[in-house]
Amino acid sequence: MASASSARFRKLLSYLKPHWKQTSLGIAALVVVNILAVFLPRIIGRCVDELQGGFVDLALIRSYSLWILGLASIMLVIRLMSRQLIFGVGRKVEFDLKQRIFEHLLGMEPSYFSNNAPGDLINRATSDVDKIRRLMGFAVLSLINTMLAYTLVVPAMVSINAKLSLLALSVYPMMLITVQLASTKLRGQQEAVQEELSDLSELIQEDMSGIGLIKIYAQEANERRAFAGINRNLLKANLRLAKTRNFLFPLLEGLASLSLLFILWLGSREIANQTLSVGNFVTLIIYVQQLVFPTALLGFTITAYQQGEVSVDRVEAILSVDAAIKTVAEPQVLPQPIEGWLKADNLTHVYPDAEHPALDQVSFSIKPHQTVAVVGPIGAGKSTLANAIPRLLDLEPGQLFLDGVDITQIPLKTLRKAIAYVPQTSFLFSTTIRDNVRYGEPQQEQTLVEVAAKQAQVHPEILNFPQQYETLVGERGITLSGGQRQRTALARALLVDAPILILDDALSSVDNQTATQILEELSTGTGRKTVIFISHQMSAAAAADVILVMNQGRIVQSGSHGELIEQPGLYRDLWDRQQLEARLK
Repeated sequence: MASASSARFRKLLSYLKPHWKQTSLGIAALVVVNILAVFLPRIIGRCVDELQGGFVDLALIRSYSLWILGLASIMLVIRLMSRQLIFGVGRKVEFDLKQRIFEHLLGMEPSYFSNNAPGDLINRATSDVDKIRRLMGFAVLSLINTMLAYTLVVPAMVSINAKLSLLALSVYPMMLITVQLASTKLRGQQEAVQEELSDLSELIQEDMSGIGLIKIYAQEANERRAFAGINRNLLKANLRLAKTRNFLFPLLEGLASLSLLFILWLGSREIANQTLSVGNFVTLIIYVQQLVFPTALLGFTITAYQQGEVSVDRVEAILSVDAAIKTVAEPQVLPQPIEGWLKADNLTHVYPDAEHPALDQVSFSIKPHQTVAVVGPIGAGKSTLANAIPRLLDLEPGQLFLDGVDITQIPLKTLRKAIAYVPQTSFLFSTTIRDNVRYGEPQQEQTLVEVAAKQAQVHPEILNFPQQYETLVGERGITLSGGQRQRTALARALLVDAPILILDDALSSVDNQTATQILEELSTGTGRKTVIFISHQMSAAAAADVILVMNQGRIVQSGSHGELIEQPGLYRDLWDRQQLEARLK
């Protein structure tokens, strides 16, 4: 436990390191204001003693009053400055962490997001970072202020009356022990609250994304019950935390008030015995009051610190995970220009916890500028093959090559710049059609955007929209039909003009005739592209130069349509089945 706490503390210091100048200035301001806070009660005490005499020197009283007013004003300005500086550091740490998390997530492989709920990641990047911000602002300010108060005020109290001061301070160890005993419990309860909050965020995110499905299957009641269950768990966790806090904080305030009671009780006797002046008595009361607030605030500070500690663990759980797929330390240079020759040599890939490999010793050679169709039943490994080529999967070296170079040795940016990939799900951003098409080339001119849209057979339909290329597609392209989304995604891939184009069932929502026209356009109009076309549309696949037939992770047949249709096997079965379905429609 101690090592974990020290590790968190070191991590917090690393967050502060880029802002050490501002942090140091804020701490220096706190030191100055606490030093002044020690002198101010002394002046007030002397002023009271002057008022106790038979003759009151009004000039001296005015002088004391001006000193009090001046010191109080200076303290106010410096305290405000210290809060601005330290809270500002908290905001900068928040900015840094959000930036780091986002950039880190951008570098992670797709499988990471399959294994980690998006709602939980969003909660960690927002709510948990906000709690760290409060830790670096409010908690740091309070802790430093409390330490300085004790360091400076206690010696000043002892110098006035050691016996009375030590008696007044005798309750403070009890307060610190109480805080220590409660801190472990508070931390566990705070962690439970944040985990329940992540579950709630995940459910909301999923339901908002799948709202259409919920309504189609009339599952509003079930989702309502699921939300109520998680929300109830969050309520219970919050109530447990609130119960502990509501018991701890009044207890600390009550113990702190005992100090004042001791001063009033025994101090009056000291005054009666003339061993303590009224001015020093007032000074001691002010000093005790100065310690009561930061000590009572320890409860809130501890809560902020506990929340921040939990959040540090949750944020670091993201940042500490290295990307499984990254550029090797000494990458190989890919010969230029890229021709688009792809070769697989016993390519094998097994998903975690899977019983059988998704790709099982797959071997092929695709020549530059060829159009290759990959067909096969569902679950044959076609999409896994498509994901393997741009290295969206973590592959072993020596299995897949581009222009003779092992793709695991090619810099990721170079490899993916050479490949335009249209996945099964045609994701569109919530922006205009133009910006979606030129996502890979944000500054590309309108003429080339339209050329790509024409190649994808979507240009005439875009012109029918009232805003044409300025049409907003809505979240995930909801305002477009399935076929329009797919062809817009295809236009986006065509605009980057990469030497290799992979279409992973990317025309499933397009009719066979349009899909065939698109493939013909790709094979004749862009002769320098290598096209890999994964599809269940056999008539469109038949136009390819080479067809690879996959089943259970293996390539079981390969050849042209004319060659494969003449031999018994899976390809002819798939072709005959689709022809029969077409006749029955």
